[in-house]
Amino acid sequence: MKKLIAALATVAAFSAQAAETLTVAATAVPHAELLEFVKPQLAEQGVTLNVKVFTDYVQPNIQVAEKRLDANFFQHQPYLDEFNKGKGTDLVSVAGVHIEPFGAYSSKHKSLDALPNGANVVIPNDATNGGRALLLLAKAGVISLKDGAGITATPKDIAENPKNIKVRELEAATLPRVLTQVDLALINTNYALEAKLNPTQDALVIEGSDSPYVNILVARPDNKDSDAMQKLAAALHSEEVRKFIEEKYKGAVVPAF
Repeated sequence: MKKLIAALATVAAFSAQAAETLTVAATAVPHAELLEFVKPQLAEQGVTLNVKVFTDYVQPNIQVAEKRLDANFFQHQPYLDEFNKGKGTDLVSVAGVHIEPFGAYSSKHKSLDALPNGANVVIPNDATNGGRALLLLAKAGVISLKDGAGITATPKDIAENPKNIKVRELEAATLPRVLTQVDLALINTNYALEAKLNPTQDALVIEGSDSPYVNILVARPDNKDSDAMQKLAAALHSEEVRKFIEEKYKGAVVPAF
């Protein structure tokens, strides 16, 4: 009888451990790939990780805030701050994982100097990534921005525009699809990688590894410190993940831990 009770207790303990489940939203590359990579490690710790792939930057936050998902992994802190401010949510960062240096791409021109007068340029239409694109163009000398224009800069903040470029704002996910129709597109690295672009080879200009836009695992205040969430954060900070990032993405994605 004692052996039976002990066996039942072991089964119960295992079931309780195995019952830990996290459902995490992610964009396909590299976020979902990183989550899939750590799945076996988490399973060994009794955490079942379900990865749901999204193609936009809005629904992953909304669904976490509404408790339809446990967490998401696709964004950087400036974007999260603007989202919380605009939507009245209180999502929080759990861990910073990697940097995706942001780049400018062209299928028509081989350098920024080759951009024609009146060139058509497209940038993301969300506040922080649009501002990030303009800051990169300013750093490259294509434009200059008004004093004080920062990560939320808009085309209205352009102070000098020697080439008279025409800037349009489009949804970030659509930018690779219009690359052949414009002179220059500033594309988030996750979408560039999905489109089979190699940021370190194909971008005409790209952020350095000192970019402040660290991609973060995001959750709610009520679950950010849960055992399962902390196990996921630890797994994403493992040396195995560092090696995976360095070998698979070859500089297009950079570990931030």
